[in-house]
Amino acid sequence: MGLTQKERVFTVLLGFAAVSGLVTLILILVEATNVLLPADTKFGIVVDAGSSHTSLFVYQWPADKENDTGVVSQALACQVEGPGISSYTSDPEQAGESLQGCLEEALALIPEAQHQETPMFLGATAGMRLLSQKNSSQAEDILAAVSRVLGQSPLDFWGAELLGGQDEGAFGWITINYILGKLVKYSFSGEWIPPLDGTLVGALDMGGASTQITFVPGVPILDKSTQATFRLYGSDHSVYTHSYLCFGRDQVLSRLLAGLVQSSQGPLVRHPCYHSSYRDTLPLAPLYESPCVHAAAPADLAQNITVEGMGNPGACVSAIRGLFNFSSCSGRGDCAFNGVYQPPVRGQFYAFSNYYHTFHFLNLTSGQPLATVNATIWDFCQRPWKLVEASSPGQDRWLRDYCASGLYILTLLLEGYGFREETWPSIKFRKQASGMDIGWTLGYMLNLTNMTPAEAPAQWRAQSYGVWAAGLVFMVLTLAAILGAAALQLFWLQD
Repeated sequence: MGLTQKERVFTVLLGFAAVSGLVTLILILVEATNVLLPADTKFGIVVDAGSSHTSLFVYQWPADKENDTGVVSQALACQVEGPGISSYTSDPEQAGESLQGCLEEALALIPEAQHQETPMFLGATAGMRLLSQKNSSQAEDILAAVSRVLGQSPLDFWGAELLGGQDEGAFGWITINYILGKLVKYSFSGEWIPPLDGTLVGALDMGGASTQITFVPGVPILDKSTQATFRLYGSDHSVYTHSYLCFGRDQVLSRLLAGLVQSSQGPLVRHPCYHSSYRDTLPLAPLYESPCVHAAAPADLAQNITVEGMGNPGACVSAIRGLFNFSSCSGRGDCAFNGVYQPPVRGQFYAFSNYYHTFHFLNLTSGQPLATVNATIWDFCQRPWKLVEASSPGQDRWLRDYCASGLYILTLLLEGYGFREETWPSIKFRKQASGMDIGWTLGYMLNLTNMTPAEAPAQWRAQSYGVWAAGLVFMVLTLAAILGAAALQLFWLQD
């Protein structure tokens, strides 16, 4: 006896459901692939304890790294209230307490579950290097005080220490080249590609106590003490770098004034770099506290001096040149000043920190020609003090010093480092690039991530979109066939 029509339809539906279900199962089990989930984010903190101020930076990068270096971005920049930590010689504990505000901001930003695994480092630069030369016990007390405060936080504190001038220059070079995408780029094919030869830029950094120059020269570096080497994103780099202690803006201004005091007769000092009609009374003793000031101090340091501005940029340049020893490099093409070896400058440079602050005030950060820059600074120096005050209200702290700072920068770059009119356009004066601050801290964190173990990204079994869509279709057909068979049994009357 043959099957009834109902039985034939029922058999077909069950058979279709079985085949469709089997195909769905095969797609799920056989075609599944490993899919990488988004990598966890890691954090790191670097505290820049400069000579005039302290800054705290929070950086972040994915836990899986490219060729052993994290792809780092800036998450927070916090300016610590008050002066640099080297100013707290009479109260070292206050140096540590001054960091609390920015530390709390960082802790609020980083997820609490990651506090213990977040590295934190404090680097003290030229201001503390000078204090260490002058009074090593005071420097040690200050570093101990900041270490106690940072060490009591839930973060993984790596230590507070003096950062060498060569490291400061090299890390600044890493920072600017990373921000500009010179160290590593992401290709259209989805691969990280190394930098091209000749595309890396030089770094010009000027703090309050020291200044650094770092670049890749076009010739071999003969003096190996000026060479820094490191590995980033799978590529090895070798740069020329030198740090000039006592050639930062603040120390140059102090040395300049001390030299004028020494050459003056009596308590009245005529300052060619201060604007005409400027007049102020200053205590004499603080001027001679810095190890950078080598001029002979007057017998009575308790007295005050009266400083009058002359507004004479020509005499100002002459006084600034007296701070350099150019004759020690006479006739040498591989020497900057003070007998320091330096290959000829090459390529594009980014000038930041006090280079930028000075030229930004003077409206000279838009790539003006050298002749325009020189004329603008001389014109500013020759303006009467009252006119300068009226045109720049609220900037009293540094206002009198922009003339000297501008002329010092020109002297350093042109007569010191060897830039010329034709190479001047290669210098860009910047504070930030791509929304990130330029300085040594980011370069340090990039180098630090070389020492931070990478984590393999989490994986999950999943299908490609096409396989997933096909599986979904067959699953729907399977369910439809099963429901059809069930409906057949319930509602189709027997033949």
